Amino acid sequence: MNTVNKINRFLAGLPTHVVVIAVCLLWLLPAFGLLVTSLRPFQDINDTGWWTVLSAPKGMADYTASCAACHGDDGKLIATADLTDPELIGKYPRSLQLMAMLRKEIDGKPHMEDLPAPEAQQAADIANYLRRISNIENPPRFTASNYVDALVGYRGTTTYAKDCAAGAQSLDLKCNIRDLLNPRGMGRAFLNTLAVALPATVLPILFAAFAAYAFSWLHFRGRMALFAVLVGLQVVPLQMTLVPISRIYAQVGLNGTFLGVWLFHTGFGLPYAIYLMRNFLGSLPRDLFESAYLDGASHWTAFHRLALPLSVPAIASLGIFQFLWVWNDLLVALVFLGGKNPVLTYQISNMVTSLGAGWHLLTAAAFISMLLPMIVFFSLQRFFVRGLLAGSVKG
Repeated sequence: MNTVNKINRFLAGLPTHVVVIAVCLLWLLPAFGLLVTSLRPFQDINDTGWWTVLSAPKGMADYTASCAACHGDDGKLIATADLTDPELIGKYPRSLQLMAMLRKEIDGKPHMEDLPAPEAQQAADIANYLRRISNIENPPRFTASNYVDALVGYRGTTTYAKDCAAGAQSLDLKCNIRDLLNPRGMGRAFLNTLAVALPATVLPILFAAFAAYAFSWLHFRGRMALFAVLVGLQVVPLQMTLVPISRIYAQVGLNGTFLGVWLFHTGFGLPYAIYLMRNFLGSLPRDLFESAYLDGASHWTAFHRLALPLSVPAIASLGIFQFLWVWNDLLVALVFLGGKNPVLTYQISNMVTSLGAGWHLLTAAAFISMLLPMIVFFSLQRFFVRGLLAGSVKG
C-alpha cells in the first residue's frame, strides 16, 4: 500500500512538476542562449546560431564532400598542395578565385574528377574553412572580446584587442585603463548607474524606517488617515509627474544631476517602502517595546536598538525591490539625465550605431547590466520571502 500511495502522490504532483519545469526552461533557455552568444566571435554570431557552438566549423561538411577524398580530412595529404599552408590559401581569399581553380585541369583531368563542383555558397564556405585550417583566420569558439568591446565602447571593424595590438588609437580610445571611462562604453555607464542606484535605494529605506516606526509605535492625531493617503499614493503613475517635476527641476537647476534622480526615486519609492516597513514593525511583539519603554528607553533607543535589528528581513526585501527598480529604470534616467550621464539601460541602446553596426555587443552589454542585480538578489534571497510576508501573519 505504501508503494501505491507513493505512486499516486507522484502522479498527482506530476502535472505541477511538468508546468514548473516548462516555465523554468522558458526563462532559462533564452538566457543561456544569450550568454553563449555573448561569448562567441562576431563572425560566428553572424553565420550560425548559438546552438551550433559545439558543432563542426562552418564549411567542414562541404570540404569533406568536395575535397577530403584527394586532400585528406586534415588537408595535408598532397604535399605539393598542402591546404594548411597559409601562403597557398592566401591566393584564394574569395570563392570566385577558388571556383576558378577547381575548374582547371590537372594532368589533363578535371580538378575534381567525377565530383560535382560546389555551388557558390558552398565554395564560399569551403574558402572560409580553408582559411580556418591554415590559421589565416582561426577565431576561437569562445572569446571575451564582446565584453571588452562593450565596456570600452569600441566602434571599430575588428576588436579592441586587435586594434590595440596593431597600434591603432582611434575613436578616442588610447589602449589603456582610461578607456574603461569612455563615455560611449558600458564601464562608464556602470559607474553612473551605481551612483544613481545606491543613494536611490538607501534614502527611501532610511526615511521609510523612521516613518514606519512612527506609524507603528507613536500615537498622534490623524495617524491612520495619513497612512491611508500614503498607501493610496502607490497607484499614482510616475509618468504623469515627469513633466511637472522636470519643470521644477529646470527652475532650481536639478535637471541633468544625480541629486534630481535620487529625489525622484526616493519620492516614488516611499509609499510602498513605508507600507511594507509599517506592516512589519507593527507585527512585532508589543510587550517587547513596552518593556523597553518601562526600562527608560527613548523612542530613538527603541528604534535603533530594537526596531532596526528586528526588521532586517523587511529592509533586505525592500532593498532588493528598490535596487532592481532603479537599476533597470530607463524612463526616469532618460528624462532627468539623458546622454549627459548615461546609465546602463540608456547605453545599451547606443551599442548599435545608426547603420546597424555593433549589434553583436548587445548580448554582452545585457549581461554586464545584469551582473550586479543578480549578485544582490542571490546574496539577499534568504530574506526575500520573509520580507514579502512582512505583517501578513499575526500571532
